[in-house]
Amino acid sequence: MVNVAVLGYGTVGSGVVEVIETNKEAINKRAGAELNIKYILDLRDFPGDPYEAKVVHDYEMILNDPEVDVICETMGGIKPAYDFSRRALLAGKSVCTSNKELVASHGPELIRTAREHHCNYLFEASVGGGIPIIRPLNYSLTAEKIDTITGILNGTTNYILTKMDKEGAAFEDVLKEAQEKGYAERNPEADVEGYDACRKIAILSSLMCGKNVKYEEIYTEGITKISPEDFRYAKQMNKSIKLLAMSRDTEKGFFAMVAPFLISREHPLYSVSDVFNAVYVHGNMLGDTMYYGRGAGKLPTASAVVSDVVDCARHLGKTVMCFWENEDVKVAGIEEDQGKFFVRVESGRREAAMEAFGALAEINVGIAEEFAFMTQVLTERDFNEKIEKIGGCINRIRILSAQA
Repeated sequence: MVNVAVLGYGTVGSGVVEVIETNKEAINKRAGAELNIKYILDLRDFPGDPYEAKVVHDYEMILNDPEVDVICETMGGIKPAYDFSRRALLAGKSVCTSNKELVASHGPELIRTAREHHCNYLFEASVGGGIPIIRPLNYSLTAEKIDTITGILNGTTNYILTKMDKEGAAFEDVLKEAQEKGYAERNPEADVEGYDACRKIAILSSLMCGKNVKYEEIYTEGITKISPEDFRYAKQMNKSIKLLAMSRDTEKGFFAMVAPFLISREHPLYSVSDVFNAVYVHGNMLGDTMYYGRGAGKLPTASAVVSDVVDCARHLGKTVMCFWENEDVKVAGIEEDQGKFFVRVESGRREAAMEAFGALAEINVGIAEEFAFMTQVLTERDFNEKIEKIGGCINRIRILSAQA
């Protein structure tokens, strides 16, 4: 028997218990042992809950119980999740987590601690919810040199942008609807400003290069400036707008960013809609692969956590290899990154824009007060200098290249 403790009986934690109990027969067969929920840690009581007898309020009870083999950390945040996870690993208990904030901040340290104490720190659920992506990067693609990862990694923003695209609605209206449906938090800043996607691409980037990519060094831009007018222009160009998280390992250095992009219908990520997420991976031998599914939600995320529990049960006393070392990667600034830009300026700046940018392609959707155009390929630095020269713009959105 493999005894499991669940830290936090909220959305994901209760989902972990539900997945293990509902699919018990199949899970036990795949784990090669019976999984038993022995403890559920939470500050609250749950009278009437089927598992109320398993609820405890003192973490020391779990930590000091030698029968506990695996801990599911579904609390979120850094404190006390970091302390609880680290102490569990020091005691030789494996930890499975959905906590992207903790993994992005302390991943290499906790992986090393697990290795030193012959247990595991696994985090499949931390990036794509129910989408398997960590395990493919660690196992299935080990023959590859992964050089590019591009993903739609936040279901909230993808839902908002999809609704804006299909219905022509304003950002504020769709955000309110998303909050009412439970797709967005009361304080949506982490999602709409791109911070959630930034932490996730930092984790994937670290696994891609085997070293530590600090999320604080990744250029991050959210979707709050995207308007219905932007989508009118996008439709005219046969494109849509997605919040993309991307990283590239190039000869000139390592590059990563999170920002809205115009994406063409031909790109596989174009059709990823609503709360769904996808990760598009390029390897030097395999070429392109894509991983698609629900990037959040109670049961999809819990399913990914339980898949890690099964992995831990199969490897009791052994460490599942994960190549993510402490050495920090220098993330290049975006100034020299090249691409095309879609730009909207006031109509009175038309001549100045044409003079500054030279060759450009005008995009016209009948908005008399504006002049909109697509630039040729420019560096970020060159683009910013030209925009400053003409006195700014209403908005600008980067255009995803065919190679990304």
